[in-house]
Order: sequence, then structure tokens, then C-alpha cells
Amino acid sequence: MRALRWLLAVLTLGRLARRRAQPESEKERIVPKGTPERGAENLVLLFFMLTMIFAAGFLFVYAYFNASSMPNELLGICIGGAMACLGGAFLVIGKRLVVTEELDEDYPGENPEEQEEVVQIIHESGSRITRKRLLIGAGTAAAGALGAASLAPAVSLGPIWDTGALDRSPWRRGRRVVDETEAPIRAADVLEFTFYTGFPEGAPKEDIASSLVIIRVNPAKLKLPPVRAAWAPHGILAFSKICTHAGCAIGLYRKPTFTPVEPNDALVCPCHYSTFDPYTGGTVIYGPAGRPLPQLPLEIDSDGNLRAAGNFSARVGPGWWNVRSKPTFGTD
Repeated sequence: MRALRWLLAVLTLGRLARRRAQPESEKERIVPKGTPERGAENLVLLFFMLTMIFAAGFLFVYAYFNASSMPNELLGICIGGAMACLGGAFLVIGKRLVVTEELDEDYPGENPEEQEEVVQIIHESGSRITRKRLLIGAGTAAAGALGAASLAPAVSLGPIWDTGALDRSPWRRGRRVVDETEAPIRAADVLEFTFYTGFPEGAPKEDIASSLVIIRVNPAKLKLPPVRAAWAPHGILAFSKICTHAGCAIGLYRKPTFTPVEPNDALVCPCHYSTFDPYTGGTVIYGPAGRPLPQLPLEIDSDGNLRAAGNFSARVGPGWWNVRSKPTFGTD
């Protein structure tokens, strides 16, 4: 039996060798020969070129802008456009350049001849393509550019990319607090149970550490740390508007509706429901946030306007930014 198996194996290899050695012109075609489609090839090349352009645009935007002013929408357009164009190229190849036919047959068992026919079918299905090397080269370049764009954000994990902009804050002692129209916010205009948004006068409002949540509470209920005893004049509190969980915006001010469960007001991030207690300095009451909201010390000038009395109590932004460094914030 062993000798018979060896004989069958040798005969099978011999038939495969003769089949491979048979000239292409003498082989009986399995897939009907297709007519060349130069227009479809040009369309595929165009899609590959657009893929490279979008991917290069992603890399340019990621390298050009700093961490605090990164246009995420533009990054999304670039990477989305690259993937859409690459998909368009594959769609054209499948619909117009690959010769296809449908045959109903029983599922075959393991057979070397059938395997060889599969290779032949794949080879013959590309008979419409007249510039295979050019298309393969363009496809490889497009895939490489898209791969580089996809891996580029990994640079942020190492020391190459400058993340210093995330550590900087525009707030300094004496800087006036203004609204979105650059009008000063007066202490007398800040009412209880009302949510206000403030910015540093003359600084870019888009900076990660610019926006503030401003509220007024009953000073008698405040339980701030001793070092922050003077940070809330007349019960007016200011916190960073950037949630310490994932960097979303604090957009809700919860007013107590059932005292046994909700004894005090709270600041809430509507994205993942991290909830912070303003009375204790922005400490976490509920949700996935891992650290308190950074608090900004306030003072009231001679004109009754709110001004910063220093910098934030901690670094602004989501908690995972602290993986690389933990800068300290003073009150000067």
C-alpha cells in the first residue's frame, strides 16, 4: 500500500509539472477571455492616486498642527476619503476588470488538479487588464500611504510628537474673564442655579484650557480644600469645561430635585455622565472620570468684573494625557 501511495504521488506531481510546463497558448481556457478595459484601468489608477493624496493630506495635517489646535474634522475627511477611494478602486476592479462567471457544481474534495485550476482561473480572470505592473505598483503605493496615515497617530505615544501645547494654559493672575463676545463677566451678573461659560480675555477660545464653567453657590455650603478657601469670592466658582474622563465638554448643570439622593448641585458631562461636585472643588460623584475637574481661582476687581487669581489647580484634559507627564500648576 505504501508503494502504491508513492506511485500515485509521483504520477500526480508529473501531471502537475507537465501542466505548468504547457505553453499558455496551448492550455484550454477555463474562464472566457475578456476584452481590455483601458477606461476602467484609468479609473482604478485615478482612485489609487486620490487614495495617496488623501493619505498624504492626513500625514501633513497631523505633522503641521500642534496638539491643541488639531483639526479632527479635517483628519477624518482625509482618512475617510482615502479609504473610500481605495474601496472605489477595488469596486471597479471587481466589477469591470475581473472576468467572472457563475457555475453550479458540487463542492469538490481535495484534488491537486482542481487546485491548479483555481490558480489558472485567478490568472485568466485578469485578462482584461493590460497594465498589470502599473496597477500593482499604484495599488501598493496607495496601500502603503494609507497604512502610514493609519499608523501616524502612534507617534503621539512616544517622545517624537510635541505635546507641550497640552500643558500650557492661557490663565494667569489678573486675566479678565469674558464671555463668547469678549464682554467682561461681572460678578453681580452671575446668578445662582445658572450655568455660564467663560474665556480668558484676548486668548484663543479654541485652546483646550481656555473654556470655563462658572456658577454661583451658597458660600456657607462650600467645603473646598483649605488652600482654596479664597478661590470662590461670594460663592462664585470656576472650573475647566473639559471633562477629565475623555475630554468632552461639561454641558449640564444638575439642580437638586430630590434632596436625599441629590443634596447639592452638580456639574455633569452629558457624553458619559461623569458627575462632579462643585462644593468640594470639582470632585467626582459618579461616572468614569478618574480625577476632579481642575478649578480656577477667581477674584473680583474694582469694577466688579471676574478675573483669574492664578492658574488651574491641575492639568486640564482627560486623565490619559497624564501618562506621559504630570506638570504642576501653580497659582501665580
